[in-house]
Amino acid sequence: MKTSAAALMFLVLRTAPAWAVLGEYESSVGVDRQILRGTDSEEVRQGYKLHQITAADGSVVKEFVSPAGLVFGVAWQAPRMPNLQQLLGSNITELQVTLQSRTPRPPSGAPLIVRTPKLVFVSGGHMRSFHGYVYIRRLVPGGVSPEVMR
Repeated sequence: MKTSAAALMFLVLRTAPAWAVLGEYESSVGVDRQILRGTDSEEVRQGYKLHQITAADGSVVKEFVSPAGLVFGVAWQAPRMPNLQQLLGSNITELQVTLQSRTPRPPSGAPLIVRTPKLVFVSGGHMRSFHGYVYIRRLVPGGVSPEVMR
């Protein structure tokens, strides 16, 4: 089981495009747009701001920003897995520890769902069609449902 978790982490931590860092400031959105060579549309919603970056390869990254200017969640739909180290920043350790201690392994083809006191991570898909989201529980603005990231 630990070997499977290690193999999964190897696959998702390999080099891939950068994404907004969870818990960091909104300024990371501009960097993501440049790295993805995509277009950014910004929308103010009830209680948060949504940046949607669309890249030429079909990747769509949604970055959810709180009124305090912090990225509280990121969702993706892309032909390859995002770089989770970049995406989660310092939160990657919590995900790694949780996956290494997890038994039993989820059924093949089922989405990977990790819930800790600090964050929620959901990822699924297959070659050329990956999707998922992650958010930090305490940063989700009051009155905003985590369902907006699905």
